[in-house]
Amino acid sequence: MSENDSASHDPTDEVLEEQTQEDNAAALGDESELPSEPETRDEEMERLRGEVLIAEKKVLQAQAEAENFRKRMRRDFEDQLRFAALPLVEDILSVRDNLLRGLEAAENSTDSAGLKEGVAMVAKQLDDALAKHSVEQISTEDAIFDPNLHEAISQMPSEEHPAGSIMHVAQTGFKMHDRVIRPTQVVVSSGSSNG
Repeated sequence: MSENDSASHDPTDEVLEEQTQEDNAAALGDESELPSEPETRDEEMERLRGEVLIAEKKVLQAQAEAENFRKRMRRDFEDQLRFAALPLVEDILSVRDNLLRGLEAAENSTDSAGLKEGVAMVAKQLDDALAKHSVEQISTEDAIFDPNLHEAISQMPSEEHPAGSIMHVAQTGFKMHDRVIRPTQVVVSSGSSNG
């Protein structure tokens, strides 16, 4: 540096330069003062390694949290499946209790009409419990065989019933939310034997 350069050097320039550095540091959110010398390659590498380690720890932590969440959701889903029938089972257990009460009453009574009435009440209670859970009987009122709802256990000729119609219901079928749980077992007419 020449004498003119040092003479022309104004101390206010240094103050302004320091103020600019401080403003830049504040804008970057860095509370520490900026170093007066630029970072060496080794220092930069060390800083970057530290940042990488911090980022790797955050990634591992996020992966662990995600895995824990998946496990918790799987456990909750399995519990929901395992105990989905709980409300239905509770309702059926009350029907069972009433059947046992009816058996006790039948042992101490000779009145068969009262027993028949009690069993009919329990059957009604069971039907109500099933209906409460959207389980309903498959209707055979139209008397036409439908392979989606009925299971033909035999076929017989009949003068009274046209071919393909239901002559007799052997076992009542049930459906739940329009899905067949058990098809109705029926005897189907093959039509007139004369014809």
